[in-house]
Amino acid sequence: MRRREFITLLSGVVALPLAARAQESERMRRIGVLIPGTTDDAEYQARMAAFLQGLQQLGWSDGRNVRIDIRYAAGDANLIRKYVAELIALAPDVILAPGSTTVGPLLQATRTVPIVFATLLDPVGAGFVDSLARPGGNATGFIAFEYGLSGKLLELLKQIAPSLTRVAILRDPATAAGIGQFASIQSVAPSFAVELRPVDVREASEIERAVTAFARSSNGGLIVTAGSGSAIHGDLIIKLAARHKLPAVYSDRHFVTGGGLVSYGPDRVDQYRQAAGYVDRILKGEKPADLPVQAPTKFELVVNLKTAKALGIAVPPALLAQANEVIE
Repeated sequence: MRRREFITLLSGVVALPLAARAQESERMRRIGVLIPGTTDDAEYQARMAAFLQGLQQLGWSDGRNVRIDIRYAAGDANLIRKYVAELIALAPDVILAPGSTTVGPLLQATRTVPIVFATLLDPVGAGFVDSLARPGGNATGFIAFEYGLSGKLLELLKQIAPSLTRVAILRDPATAAGIGQFASIQSVAPSFAVELRPVDVREASEIERAVTAFARSSNGGLIVTAGSGSAIHGDLIIKLAARHKLPAVYSDRHFVTGGGLVSYGPDRVDQYRQAAGYVDRILKGEKPADLPVQAPTKFELVVNLKTAKALGIAVPPALLAQANEVIE
């Protein structure tokens, strides 16, 4: 083989991988998003805006180098199953999915497509990951909080209404998260001298019946734990608390912007911003199994003074001073 022919052949061998790598880096990537809420939900709009902004800051622009397919399931299990099939059929590089109601069906459908979750309650208890440090499969992301935080909700309730002796805990007993949150509150209840009453949040009629019965006795209040059941029936719970003049503490700010009294929980918008970072890392070649599940680092306390006035409650000045947001 002549020297010129060898150099030409060698150049071709080198050029082919380089061209292939350039083509790979320039190809349009695809991100699927499965939201359990509705398109007009202000909270989800804020969270998605943070996610998209985070992607943009990392160099990903919808329509330029990435295509983002979003589905809103409006809390409908049938729609979730339908959209899971639709998104997987699009062969996305990664899927963003907040909450167990979306992550569970996705993992049943695929063990290969990378999944990044946000604001999930208990991925280990639900069997979605092997451990927080080493997820081990095709899913990773950000948990909503650790169970110990649930005790803080009881502490806040007693700060707002010191005379309380009875507290109804609204939770889903069928999930590991519902059981874990209730157990955490139980562990601190003796130090606050309160009697706890569990209330299931699976059916609207069940919630209304239980809260109405609980409200017949005095010195009562509510704690609404995190979970899909509480979110789905959030409007009803807020109305029942107002109707029966029950002070209530919630695990998420959207309850308070919707008329609830007080909330304490993670900054969920910030978690969506962080989720963009994990999506970016996966698009650049990292595996979900190697990305540890992270706990929230930012929390927010929200107080609705208008609701406090309607309930005849004077919110302690010290609590107001700690609040990230006060609704008047």
